[in-house]
Amino acid sequence: MAKRVGVDKWIFFTTLLLVVFGLAMVFSASAVVAQEQFHNPYAIVGKQVGWALGGVLCMVWLMTVDYSRYKSPRIIYAATAITTILLVMVFFFRNSHNTHRWIRFGGLFTFQPSEIAKPVLILFLAWFLHTRLDAMRDWKNTLLRAAIIPCVFVLLVLKQPDLGTALVLAGVTAMMMLLAGMEWKYFFAALAATLPVLAFLLFWVSWRRQRMLVFLHPDSDPMGAGFHINQSLIAVGTGGWLGRGYMEGMQKLFYLPEASTDFIFANIAEELGFLGAIFLVLLFLLLGFRGLRTAYKVQDPFGRLIAFGITTAILLQAFFNISVVLSLLPTKGIPLPLISSGGTSIFCTLASIGILLNISRKVD
Repeated sequence: MAKRVGVDKWIFFTTLLLVVFGLAMVFSASAVVAQEQFHNPYAIVGKQVGWALGGVLCMVWLMTVDYSRYKSPRIIYAATAITTILLVMVFFFRNSHNTHRWIRFGGLFTFQPSEIAKPVLILFLAWFLHTRLDAMRDWKNTLLRAAIIPCVFVLLVLKQPDLGTALVLAGVTAMMMLLAGMEWKYFFAALAATLPVLAFLLFWVSWRRQRMLVFLHPDSDPMGAGFHINQSLIAVGTGGWLGRGYMEGMQKLFYLPEASTDFIFANIAEELGFLGAIFLVLLFLLLGFRGLRTAYKVQDPFGRLIAFGITTAILLQAFFNISVVLSLLPTKGIPLPLISSGGTSIFCTLASIGILLNISRKVD
């Protein structure tokens, strides 16, 4: 079956370019804050470099491991069980910013299980669905059973709370099941059942309701709930076509919150301008195109579902992050893949791309 000897070089080098670009922008966005908090301008980017190197090594290793090995029920069951346990364990660790998203080992090492949930969910769905492509009309024995693990992951992530990641998990699940042959009527039925729950989460929880109101009326609370998005739009707007210049951004100087994580795209637009921001978007589109091409051309249904799921997860997350920065969606905490500061995020994304690259070996 395998005809390609090497991996997809477009995916490989685009990924490396995104990683290098991200590290440069993390340093720019975090140096002043790191100096103020840790008395070391390299404190934040240094950790990110370590995670990135580990992620690249993992990517290179995984692109040599035949993806068909993940078809083993023992691997799938073990991965889903461990991930579920980790998602529960976060509630036994102290919170940060009123959320339980990290497992901490002293002050030296932390990781975020919700990032691990993304590739594990993709592997589970690909394994479960690839032998049931002819039974996708059986909602009870196929669709309902396939939805159990995604629902568990989504509910645990929502409890943290992390609505952005939960939406990514739900979106990837829906798109993979549609690719596998689920009828649209089941999709719309699930969507109809989900919308009231989403409306409840957005408008019943006070701080989310404030974010929704600010999204509808950005100037209503500029120093409170609207502070993040107003500072983000100022950064984007002042960048112009060519930007202020690398390291010359002003909003990151204690104005723009989370300048190296959730709102790093605003810092990129301020320093590198419209052209720099568009360049980054084009890199994601290229990565997405080559990933979807791999999914389309690979003959194995298991590989097709994995490739599609990995690519969809990256594109969805990038879309959500950039849309929040541009005030096209209400504010939610979600990193920009391969770019934002966040060790678990970049490591898990690179590991996932390693699997995608191995699948690309099977493409003509």
